[in-house]
Amino acid sequence: MNALRRIVFVDRDGTLIEEPADEQVDSLAKFRLVRDVVPALRALRDAGFELVMVTNQDGLGSASFPVTAFEPPQRLLLEILETQGVSFSAVHVDSTTALAPGPGRKPAVGMLLDYLREGRLDFARSAVVGDRDTDVELARNLGVRGFRLGTDGDWPAIARAIVRAERAAAVERNTAETRVRVAVDLDREAPATVATGVGFFDHMLEQLGRHGGFALTVHTTGDLHVDEHHVVEDTALALGEALAQALGEKRGIARYGFSPLTDAPEAELRSSAPQPNPPLRSQGRETSALEPSPASAGAQSFPSPPNAGEGRVGCSTTCEFELPMDEASARALLDLGGRPYFVFEGRFPRESVGGLPTELVPHFFRSLADGLRATLHLRVTGENTHHMVEACFKSTARALRQAVKREGTLLPSTKEAL
Repeated sequence: MNALRRIVFVDRDGTLIEEPADEQVDSLAKFRLVRDVVPALRALRDAGFELVMVTNQDGLGSASFPVTAFEPPQRLLLEILETQGVSFSAVHVDSTTALAPGPGRKPAVGMLLDYLREGRLDFARSAVVGDRDTDVELARNLGVRGFRLGTDGDWPAIARAIVRAERAAAVERNTAETRVRVAVDLDREAPATVATGVGFFDHMLEQLGRHGGFALTVHTTGDLHVDEHHVVEDTALALGEALAQALGEKRGIARYGFSPLTDAPEAELRSSAPQPNPPLRSQGRETSALEPSPASAGAQSFPSPPNAGEGRVGCSTTCEFELPMDEASARALLDLGGRPYFVFEGRFPRESVGGLPTELVPHFFRSLADGLRATLHLRVTGENTHHMVEACFKSTARALRQAVKREGTLLPSTKEAL
């Protein structure tokens, strides 16, 4: 499937070139770039946007505005921008007048029908930038965002607003077993609204939203008369998909996330005691709380963290921190690189907690990684099952909070695709 095109449709006179008093740029003497337009266009380019010029040039080709008068300023504009690494994939010019408008004259969409017919325009992230009400009306007619230079800020402010589009998404997943509705907003913090029919699971999902730093709404109904499996699994898949949609192309994000001790709320910065039972290691599968001991199962034990007896985890240059909760601790390592993979290390002392089977805890995170198309390594140790499960959710939330954080505009991959 071809990727959606994120396009910024840009007006010319008054937006790229300062508009003269007679509203006609027909000589080089009238040529002057709008302030800050070049760095703003470069910022849009760096963020992966395609640039398309859309301009009304009243009476172009007539005796009062011959093409030979239009071409020198237009050519100079394109040459200047190209020296700065900025180019337009297309230039659309309508030469009709306001008194006798043609089907392509802005705010009509006649010049841009091919973009609509192609079916690849990213309506949520594309935009129109201009200096007139007709440009904003064009945006409404296209179904994209509209920005009026001056009214909505200068070029730097508009470029920032376009690049930092709202990272929100809503997903519905309906099967014969469950109905799930999930909504996320990565750039807004708000109390989570969660209802799945499993109280403890609701509480854990609330931790994801609160400690992940994003607004979260989850509503799931399902066949709990059978068991909790489908509700937990389908909720995780829908949540992962919603997060993936909200991230979009993932340009500018940190991509990697850890669960740092220093980011944990003050009430949770408690001493972490050494654990008597080393966790099991599981790659690509979940480890049941009722499995045999590591020795009898032939599993590899995970070494105790450095300085565990001192109640702290050492911080190396790789920032491998753990999130403590009383005697329990959990570590989450996350990569939003587009490759689903899950590694779980841990054993829960009890079969269930608060109506949630503990075998579904690693299964939830595996399904979340699948929906999010992310790599997640999760390790937990402890004695109290409630503390251990909650530490898993909180540490994953903290890792997610770091990974989705915006740090720039470039895609965090040399492959130029995630």
